[in-house]
Amino acid sequence: MQATIVDKHLIKQAIEDRRYLHQYPELSGEEYETSAFIRRRLEALNIELLNYQPPSVVGFIKGIKGDKTIALRADIDALAITEEGDQPYISKRPGVAHMCGHDGHTSVLLAVAEWLSNHREEIEPNVVLVFQSAEEITPSGADALVKQGVLENIDAIFGLHLWQGLEKGKIGLTHGPMMASIDDFEITIEGSGGHGSMPHETVDPIYVATHVIQSLQSIVSRKLNPIDAGVITVGKIEAGSTYNIIPNTAKLIGTIRALTPRAVETIQQQTVQLTEGICQAFGGKATVDFIIGTPPLVNDPKESRFAESVIRKSFGEEVFELIEPVMGGEDFSYYLQQKPGAFIFVGMGGEKSAYPHHHPRFDIDEEVIPDAIKLFIDLVKNYN
Repeated sequence: MQATIVDKHLIKQAIEDRRYLHQYPELSGEEYETSAFIRRRLEALNIELLNYQPPSVVGFIKGIKGDKTIALRADIDALAITEEGDQPYISKRPGVAHMCGHDGHTSVLLAVAEWLSNHREEIEPNVVLVFQSAEEITPSGADALVKQGVLENIDAIFGLHLWQGLEKGKIGLTHGPMMASIDDFEITIEGSGGHGSMPHETVDPIYVATHVIQSLQSIVSRKLNPIDAGVITVGKIEAGSTYNIIPNTAKLIGTIRALTPRAVETIQQQTVQLTEGICQAFGGKATVDFIIGTPPLVNDPKESRFAESVIRKSFGEEVFELIEPVMGGEDFSYYLQQKPGAFIFVGMGGEKSAYPHHHPRFDIDEEVIPDAIKLFIDLVKNYN
């Protein structure tokens, strides 16, 4: 097992890059300045740029053997959030901020690119560097790159997330399902409105909606295989205009999360069946629309165990943590649908990174950046 010592220059450059990117965030699909910044850096390192639709940027480094190809991915987009805090590198763009850590991911992969470029004689596999746009939205930037053929000659792909929910000093993953699907839904219940004093002459869609909401939870408790995890949350109810009028319609808006494709299919099917049945029983009608998001993120066991071995030997047995799956989503799942690979959490939870991802006061603990750089490099150096 080859372990890497990341030099101070590279760490200093990565932190400077991260702070620059943090000050100039761009929303999903609009990361053209970020893209130009990445391109300039890769060109200065004499790294070949492949032809993929901007603002994503894809670089290529040929290995000394070149019989296998490994891909490394970083997401580059920011969120529509107004950052709070007094750090000197706070976002200079009101209403847009890197409140998830993608600025850190980008700076880490740029540092890895520089190391690989300066040590080409040590790198056996080809390496594809994927700086991906639009992780935070649907349609997904990962899905777009897959459709453009970015994985055609890839043997394995790895990604990482600087993760506030994992203790600083730990690096972890799961062997199999690791992050959930993200699918939203809108249920429109059609009744027959009227005066609030004469409910017997109406089909009250609000009353019907209460039964639908209750029934949705029975899908998880009674229809889903107990070994599959799933969540159904109604986050918004729209109905009515005043206190004494029963409206004609009610709308339920929510989200579905699941860790396996089987669970996704079951939840969607049962949502339609239960909703339509309940509404019909009360004399109403229902329309169920799904807004399909990202699929479950499922690590390939072979590649995730390879990653585990690299973590244990490069960082020490005590650093690795076999983590529980989380119900948040991540469009790295599109890559793992097509090719083997693994997604890895680099823990940074602690005093410096005390707020969760997407919080206005979220911040990266920059002390974990060297470990993230080393992790990517050692995955490449030991892949065969």
